[in-house]
Amino acid sequence: MTQWYLYPLLGAAVGVVASFCGLGGGFIMVPLLLLLGFEAQRAVGTTFVMIMLVALSALFAHTRLENVDWRMGLLLGIGGAIGAQLGPALLEFVPTSIFKKIFALLLIFVSLRLLLGK
Repeated sequence: MTQWYLYPLLGAAVGVVASFCGLGGGFIMVPLLLLLGFEAQRAVGTTFVMIMLVALSALFAHTRLENVDWRMGLLLGIGGAIGAQLGPALLEFVPTSIFKKIFALLLIFVSLRLLLGK
């Protein structure tokens, strides 16, 4: 997709889905970027810029609705920030072709759990 002006529209669509579901949008944006020809490492890294902006915007909206448990969110965030330092280092050793398969299997697994679980 060489039309740069379509990227904000794509981001907006992902932002709606992400803030509705409580997700950062990476599960949607990473596969889209892979389909656009990005290497796995660049797709993931680029997606985190979008996730940061979507997450902040969604946090403000959910705060206005008083739907935020700040203590729990901060505790989870501290652990997540520590764990997030390992992921990029590991990803450097995974070829895009293998990453696509791992990502697809993860999405299938989570989808089946949500669909078939209680």
